[in-house]
Amino acid sequence: MVDYGDRIFMKIAIDRAWRYQGLTYPNPAVGALIIKDGRILALGAHERAGKMHAELACARDAYVRMGGDRAVLESDDPSFVYEFLLKNAGSMFKGAQIFVTLEPCTHYGRTPPCSLLIEGLGFSRVVIAHEDFNEQAGGGAKALGKKCEVVVGVCREEAAKLLYPFKAWSENRFVLFKLAQTLNGKIAPGTISSLKSREFVHRLRDRADLLIIGGDTVRADRPVLDARLCGGRAPDVMIVSSRDDFDREIPLFSVPDREVFVSNEISIPKRYRYVLIEGGEGMLKKSASIVDWYLFFVSSRTGKSRGYDFDSCGEFLHCSKIGDDIAIWRENG
Repeated sequence: MVDYGDRIFMKIAIDRAWRYQGLTYPNPAVGALIIKDGRILALGAHERAGKMHAELACARDAYVRMGGDRAVLESDDPSFVYEFLLKNAGSMFKGAQIFVTLEPCTHYGRTPPCSLLIEGLGFSRVVIAHEDFNEQAGGGAKALGKKCEVVVGVCREEAAKLLYPFKAWSENRFVLFKLAQTLNGKIAPGTISSLKSREFVHRLRDRADLLIIGGDTVRADRPVLDARLCGGRAPDVMIVSSRDDFDREIPLFSVPDREVFVSNEISIPKRYRYVLIEGGEGMLKKSASIVDWYLFFVSSRTGKSRGYDFDSCGEFLHCSKIGDDIAIWRENG
């Protein structure tokens, strides 16, 4: 029997995880929510590889809200927060429930397993949307089931969509096409997106192994294609062009610690597992056979004429507001 309360809470956790979709490579995007006595205490997500897992971030915030002790906020080091909570939480989490979009891990990485954290804090109930794909990290549901009530499969289909990039790049490769357009579909020269949207794109670049762009865009825009808006690293760049006649004074060629190469076709070397494509309608058509997902940033501005109609893409996945824009994730249909 479907528990609609469980679905509501899980959907909130899934929605929080989507805020960090594409930013957690090589880890999955994961969300978590904690309730006690019918009240939401905390909502968290895994924001980036090396940072706290969703369960740990959520438990930290719940601890502060329940007890008012802000000492745990002195450091964002996952190991510090993990040990602090187990030492100081006492029976705070007795009777609490945690909703997690992915099965809590059982392996030792930068921190001990999340399954042991949940067990140690004394949660009464754990609700999981999707099992872990990774055999090394899986098994959390079985282990926790010996200590408390565990429910698996709530909003499983929605969680599977959230986890698709992680599964794709773990097994082979994930290719994301990013496009900015006006409200009426115009892909115009110059800046279209808000600063917040551009910052998000720079965070995507910071995570990606490879950035693909068309030769005409490089010649016309003379871009840098780095991740300066987030202080991140610049990915390697593949310029798709039948001619290698580029001015090497174009800024993208002088960014340190990355490779820039020209290819007359979109043939991605095997070493790249997370690929970001940026461009306009021409590149959309060229790359249609290799793209997994599209990310459209739709500005509130309108162009002088109607342009690209993204309704021709595949199934709608998620929509959120970033700055003044709408970010729309879609499958390649």
